[in-house]
Amino acid sequence: MNCPACGVEVFAEAVFCHKCGQRLTDPGQAEAAEAQTASSGANAFTDAAARQSVAPNESERILWQGGYSPRAMFGHWIVAAVVTVVLLVVGAIFVRTGITWAILVAAVLLMWLYNAVMLGYRKLGAAYVLSTQRFTHESGILRRTTDRIETLDIDDVTFEQSIFERFFDVGMIRIASSDRTHPVLVLPGIAHVREVANQIDDARRTERRKRGLHIEQI
Repeated sequence: MNCPACGVEVFAEAVFCHKCGQRLTDPGQAEAAEAQTASSGANAFTDAAARQSVAPNESERILWQGGYSPRAMFGHWIVAAVVTVVLLVVGAIFVRTGITWAILVAAVLLMWLYNAVMLGYRKLGAAYVLSTQRFTHESGILRRTTDRIETLDIDDVTFEQSIFERFFDVGMIRIASSDRTHPVLVLPGIAHVREVANQIDDARRTERRKRGLHIEQI
């Protein structure tokens, strides 16, 4: 591109000639170009914000619901059954008086009653709901407490299983999060513990990925 006044070569984007100072473009065209550039930048920002404004309003879906599984007590029932058999055999061999027999039977009944009460307390005392956006846990029987952890705030998910629990596919899940009320939440007696732990971790990763894309695009 050459200057129309002095003929020297100038840059195509130049507004004035660097030698003679001659204006190379029409003022109205320059202002229109600047306005168009600003408008396109504003429109790009508005479009990105509009696309992402839908994300917070996405419908919340329930991924899993559960609580304490009776399977987690199978080990206790097996131990109670073995102890019952041993006591009855010992009583049949060595016990000769009715009072001693009554004590043995009472001990057996108390053991089974204790296990039954523990199962009912653990079963009725906790409930969990995992959704795409949060993990809700309820605790208590007479007085119910409900708390929520945003899946975005979950930092780590681990699970543990004893020997008996591995046989019956149950276990304990630990959720570490930035939640101030429950920085480490323990979920005992969860059936299909590996699958549930993976679901919680997948929900955490998905929510963080969505939030990361939201920030990048805006």
